[in-house]
Amino acid sequence: MIRIEGGTFRMGSEEFYADETPVHERTVGSFELDVHPVTNEQFAAFVEATGYVTVAERPLDPADFPGVDPADLVPGGLVFTPTSGPVDLREWRQWWRWGAGASWRNPFGPAASVDALVDRPTHPVVQVSFEDASAYAVWAGKRLPTEAELEFAARGGLDGARFAWGDEEFPDGRLMVNRWQGSFPYRNTGAEGWAGTSPVKTFPANGYGLFDVTGNVWEWTTDFYTARHNPPGIEAVDAERRPNLLAAASAEPGSRIPRRVLKGGSHLCSPDYCLRYRPAARSPQADDSATTHIGFRCARS
Repeated sequence: MIRIEGGTFRMGSEEFYADETPVHERTVGSFELDVHPVTNEQFAAFVEATGYVTVAERPLDPADFPGVDPADLVPGGLVFTPTSGPVDLREWRQWWRWGAGASWRNPFGPAASVDALVDRPTHPVVQVSFEDASAYAVWAGKRLPTEAELEFAARGGLDGARFAWGDEEFPDGRLMVNRWQGSFPYRNTGAEGWAGTSPVKTFPANGYGLFDVTGNVWEWTTDFYTARHNPPGIEAVDAERRPNLLAAASAEPGSRIPRRVLKGGSHLCSPDYCLRYRPAARSPQADDSATTHIGFRCARS
């Protein structure tokens, strides 16, 4: 872990997405943060020590899915599947599918060739829900970070900068982050050869020595999502009245499953669809969701 000295910074951005506004001053206390996202081998140690079963691996309760054939209630998670060509980018269902049997061990399902422990031990663990990440944090004697803590840390001391390394996306022509390369969602030439997650520490650290604070995988925070920032003293916005595409991807309309803030963007972020590989970027996700592009790291007070 790395100790992050607390301070006051400008949180949010007025340049990109509405839910990043308004820019406001936020103060965080000193804390420690994992140098990189939790890896498959680290998560495996937790599972081996505790016998923990992730949400994606648990049987589904038919009572939670009225009218659905019990035979169809198979544990699993959301799996990204590239399309064969250009599609309407408003229709996320064209590249996300339910992966029966998908879990942190086999992120794309048991029929896929990827074994997380054998093939990707140093990649960030994925297919983990908020509950799974929280359980790991408790076992490790840590906790999950707040949204403000992750944004403050991701900025690496560069208050107000667009990216974790400054305002220029490609300093000296260098790719600084694992994000989509090509045309989303059908052609990805790979970031430094990695089309998908990459091993932690593949890309440069930020000013605080933290790796993958943007790109690679989205990361869970403890904050509940609202459609705009709520600076101290300002009344909360009712997020349920302002539906968000990414939130809808994780829960049926009308669902009351809590949604947390994800930070950092992922390897699926593309400038032509999701320019969210930035410290200010944020996205909602239902607590019970597990996907191929969400991971986490831990903090400690």
